[in-house]
Amino acid sequence: MEAAPSVGGEAPPLRVLEFQADDCLPPPGTVITRRYKGEVLQVWVRSDGFEYEEKVYGSFSVVAKALTGQHCNGFHFSRIGGHGGDV
Repeated sequence: MEAAPSVGGEAPPLRVLEFQADDCLPPPGTVITRRYKGEVLQVWVRSDGFEYEEKVYGSFSVVAKALTGQHCNGFHFSRIGGHGGDV
């Protein structure tokens, strides 16, 4: 990925942001299982994000959006911690 050139002609350096685990999330290696529209979905918690069907996402909310087609809170969708409901 290239950075857009700045006004002076030089591109600013790219910054890579590392995934930062949230204390509310299960540890890496955990599989979050959720029934949704008759299917059992499994999302793997990784040290660098969340994996669903061999694709890695940076947040669980992005996974939930990919699954439902609409924006929703990842904690609510997954019912982590006993919260949430049907989406």
